[in-house]
Amino acid sequence: MPSDTVLGAETTSRAPAPAYRITALIVASALFMEQLDATVLATALPTMSKSFGVSPLDMSVALTGYLLSLAVFIPASGWIADRFGARNVFGAAIAIFMAGSLLCAQAHNLPFLVFARVLQGLGGAMMVPVGRLVILKSVPRADFVSAMAWVMVPALIGPVIGPMVGGFIVTYLDWRWIFYVNLPLGVIGILLASHYIDNVREEIRRPFDVIGLFLSGTSLASLLFAFETGGRGAASPRTALVLLAVGVVTGALYIAHARRHAAPILDLTLMRLKTFRLSVLAGGLARITAGAMPFLLPMMMQLGFGMSAAHSGLVTFVSAAGAMAMKASAAPILRRFGFRNTLIWNSVVASAFLAIYATFRPDWPLAAIYVVLLIGGFSQSLQFTAYNTIAYAEVERDRMSAATSFYTTMQQMMLSAGICVSAAVLHMAVALSGRETPVMADFSAAFLTVTSISLLAAFVCARLPRDAGDDLTGRAPAEDAAH
Repeated sequence: MPSDTVLGAETTSRAPAPAYRITALIVASALFMEQLDATVLATALPTMSKSFGVSPLDMSVALTGYLLSLAVFIPASGWIADRFGARNVFGAAIAIFMAGSLLCAQAHNLPFLVFARVLQGLGGAMMVPVGRLVILKSVPRADFVSAMAWVMVPALIGPVIGPMVGGFIVTYLDWRWIFYVNLPLGVIGILLASHYIDNVREEIRRPFDVIGLFLSGTSLASLLFAFETGGRGAASPRTALVLLAVGVVTGALYIAHARRHAAPILDLTLMRLKTFRLSVLAGGLARITAGAMPFLLPMMMQLGFGMSAAHSGLVTFVSAAGAMAMKASAAPILRRFGFRNTLIWNSVVASAFLAIYATFRPDWPLAAIYVVLLIGGFSQSLQFTAYNTIAYAEVERDRMSAATSFYTTMQQMMLSAGICVSAAVLHMAVALSGRETPVMADFSAAFLTVTSISLLAAFVCARLPRDAGDDLTGRAPAEDAAH
């Protein structure tokens, strides 16, 4: 049984390779459960909308509500893990996620489903960043890329089989089984964590920033609800503007508060670190597109192509398969070309293939769609592996908790924004045409909108130093490589 591990401000640890791989696989099991849930749900939304008697576009709030909960509660994850121990928090987070899943399965209307998804988000807000924090605090810097790959590869199995599982469940079973499958997975995760994860925590006790959590949570929630409800036309323009104003004002108040507080819930001084700042900005632009894909692709295949949920799942899983295939290539590619060159050029390649998604039509050969989705998934996964690693290149080990909370909050915010943006474009296209449901041209507009946003990341990545992150990959300096 692992014991409590107290880390002081100057304490570092180097876990042997097998040890950190076991820990990474356990963390990945939690990511697997979360990603499976997200991709299965995205595939099932059109079917669930019929059960609840609402428009398929209105179901986007079920995705947004979960991501919103993540964004609100993730800032507290670092402090809670340092205070109570990573293993304790990780296990409790899985239990909360399971409870939310059980309530989701009992939902009989959309508002109750959204409430249950928010509870799921509370569990996910602790589960994912705390798991990542354990890895960052126990792995030497030179192994960061490999450790992240170990974490992500099993987790990507969720998106690979998610569309197929979701399609099978809603076609041949009741959609409620989407949430029941989380229960045995959660039990396994809790048992493994209790046996193999150390209860890593910090010796220094920082005061909990209650005011900061309130201000940041209010700001993030108001902004997302303004974009989500305004984009779908679910709220009047006046209501959306009020929410937007509340979000901006409380955000400004939080910034003023964070400058005075000794240990703010979101440490804005981390943005002074160049690699961290550029990863947050460029990764945020790219994640808007990533957040839109699980919402747009299954809906386009079912509403635009006329496929069943099961058939659409078989098609869209190829993108996740491409993402999983990339993980073995990440370290060699980054070692050969460096973070800067990889992120610049891969941003262009990933955006180009995402733009091709907008040209998909029912008369396309399935083989051609498979090739585009496979390469698109490969390039997107390479991009996010690089972002998730370079973000911590300049972060000292005693600031990892704060950095993980901040980075994961921004990550989830941008994923939520992707759903909001794509849903808003679809809604506007449908409203302008006078139709009740979107057609292929409407999906094309949504794909091109989010793709144009992700392309901007290439210009941000160009500001990275040429040697950024070389110590994370073992890459030789350019002058040494020439000899």
